[in-house]
This record gives sequence, C-alpha cells and structure tokens, in this order.
Amino acid sequence: MTERKIRIMVAKPGLDGHDRGARILARCFRDAGFEVIYTGCHQTPAQIAASAMQEDVDVVGLSCLSGAHRYLFPQVVQLLREKGADDITVIGGGIIPEQDFQKLYDAGIKAIFTPGSTIDSIVDWVKKNIKPVA
Repeated sequence: MTERKIRIMVAKPGLDGHDRGARILARCFRDAGFEVIYTGCHQTPAQIAASAMQEDVDVVGLSCLSGAHRYLFPQVVQLLREKGADDITVIGGGIIPEQDFQKLYDAGIKAIFTPGSTIDSIVDWVKKNIKPVA
C-alpha cells in the first residue's frame, strides 16, 4: 500500500492581488510531488477554511503581501478549529515583519516564510513536518 501524497492548498486571503510568488510556490509544490490546490486571489478566510476542508488538504499555505496577515492568517486557523479541522496545518508567507511572527505562532500558524526563503527550504519544511493522513 502506497502512502498518499501530501495535499497542499495555496491561498491568497484578502484584497492582495499579487500572486506571482503563490503561483511559483504552487508549481514547485507540484514538482516536489505534492497534490496542489490553488484558490486564486481575493479569498475570504471563510472561503479558504471551507475549501481546505472540502479538498481534504494536509496543509494550507497562505500568502499575503498587503499587511493584513495579522488578521487574516489567525482567522483561517480559528475557522478551521471551530469546524473541527484543526488537524490541517496552516503556514504563511509574504511580507511579514519579524515582530509579527510570535503573534502568528501564538494564533496557530506553524511556519512563516518571508522573502529570501528558498523554495527548497519551504518544500523541505513541508516534507519534514507533514505526514498525509490516509
């Protein structure tokens, strides 16, 4: 019996329309052997949480360049918890000041990747920390 591939959703919450990095990551995740769902831009936290549950993902990767990460990222985690889907790991990336890291970790974000993070380091983190549920 073979292990199921890691399922990762890449999502752009809020009004941030800059999705080049998110698209690149989605492609790199696919090339790394993950199953990838890309939701596109302008998703609400409720839409992201509902899609993550419907798609039965292991990981939600949130990307935000607009500065709204302090509200949007914790909101996604909270909605997943409320719906009993707290087994879905949420990671984040984008323009996130270091002083916001602890607030995001305290809210349940498991990893934060900022400009300068390599694609390999992000893929490696997912491979080391996520075990797909059969």
